[in-house]
Amino acid sequence: MAREQWGTRAGFILAAIGSAVGLGNIWRFPYVAYENGGGAFFLPYLFALLTAGIPLLIMEFTLGHKYRGSAPLSYARLNKKAEWIGWWQVAIAFVISTYYAVIIAWAIAYTYFAFNQSWGEDTGGFLMGEYLQRIDLSGGALGEVGSLVPGVFIPLLVVWAVTLGVLFKGVKRGIEMANRIFIPMLLVMFLLIVIRALTLEGAMVGLDAFFAPNWSEIMSPGVWVAAYGQIFFSLSIAFAIMITYSSYLGKKSDINNNAFITGFSNSSFELLAGIGVFAALGFMATASGVGVDEVASAGIGLAFVVFPEIINTFPGMNAFFGVLFFGSLVLAGLSSLISIVETFVAGIQDKFKVSRTKAVAFGGGLSALISLLFATQGGLFFLDTADYFINQFGVALAGLVSVIAVSWFIRKLPELQSHANGVSDFKTGLWWKVCLSIITPIVLGYMAIQNTITNITSNYEDYPTSLVVSWGWVVAIGAIVIGFVFAAFKWQKNDLDVPADSNDKGAEL
Repeated sequence: MAREQWGTRAGFILAAIGSAVGLGNIWRFPYVAYENGGGAFFLPYLFALLTAGIPLLIMEFTLGHKYRGSAPLSYARLNKKAEWIGWWQVAIAFVISTYYAVIIAWAIAYTYFAFNQSWGEDTGGFLMGEYLQRIDLSGGALGEVGSLVPGVFIPLLVVWAVTLGVLFKGVKRGIEMANRIFIPMLLVMFLLIVIRALTLEGAMVGLDAFFAPNWSEIMSPGVWVAAYGQIFFSLSIAFAIMITYSSYLGKKSDINNNAFITGFSNSSFELLAGIGVFAALGFMATASGVGVDEVASAGIGLAFVVFPEIINTFPGMNAFFGVLFFGSLVLAGLSSLISIVETFVAGIQDKFKVSRTKAVAFGGGLSALISLLFATQGGLFFLDTADYFINQFGVALAGLVSVIAVSWFIRKLPELQSHANGVSDFKTGLWWKVCLSIITPIVLGYMAIQNTITNITSNYEDYPTSLVVSWGWVVAIGAIVIGFVFAAFKWQKNDLDVPADSNDKGAEL
């Protein structure tokens, strides 16, 4: 059966950008930049983009395009012993999909709350108490499940209905069409947020805090690790997405250019998010008579506590700004979630020879079922722990293993480079191989060692050991085990033969 393809090159690029641009761009990047030297952070950030982000994107685009398969099938065709890496990445994507959907559900609920600022004055108390009904605030203990929270459960049904509905439609009529709608809408909405934020009193105070360079920070290894970490986690690298998406490309595809376009588009949106977020934080700091450092935060706190506070104090158009901000989170989240779920849908289709409908129903349905755990009163703590461990000991570690396997053990970088250069308008040279075989392994290796030391010597967020083990270590190690288990299943005859069309002139050496 012929593999589905994107309708246009623009469709693929929009889908890749849609995957890369997610919640982390809006609520993680601005704070990471601010904490790591402000304007000076952009130097290591750009260096990380050019030495790790784009080279890894090229590698993953090439793997998918050359071997014409999901991550497990592409790695198996690269080398049978590498198939488990593909399944490990698919397992990571599966874990992320289960809780990522819940955060999008929060954003849907908050888009509704924004119409009349029903979160009230105590935005933190509302989030944890009234909305999430956190288990420890109602007499329970950390690690207990509690009951389903209706305010999370109902929008979660909407998230899965949209996501699975798009995936049932397929690559061209589903994923490509959805991203053609979501990404332009997201850009327009966020531009409106930025324009509105820049007109607020105190906006320049926030931008000064964001852009003012602290050059002394540049010499700190931690700043460079933060830059590589941000690039790595925001570009959707190493959890099977970009391999899967590029497997749907046509024979003659400009892989190198596509990687640069995707990488720089993602970074441009991060910069735009930083401007919008810090202009709004500057307004809040000025209105409150405090420094920006006292109101700046990241993650869930920024999105669901600080931003509602900012919206409360707006001089006008409060509801409009609130709907734009949380609507942007919904669109950014959905475009990423669709790409995450597609990884295991494609893996199931390739290995077990089932229809797309069955793969979406089984893979997506199972993920949706498990996501209910994170929609309970105890869900926030499970979510926080699983998110931290699957990112630190899943995504980052899988990236390290994949790049070492391809460049050092299987030694396929020259062959992959020839393929990418053969279908691209401009060619990569020694830079690409040096980045992937030396620079990226050193940085990711350092990150892995530091993370391991930190998490062995102390519990994440001082959570109970039982919670950290069951929802942290077990989840991260379980993803690796699943990689080996699924790789043990036999492929059908001729499945590992690379389709002849990927070897035609111009697409291969």
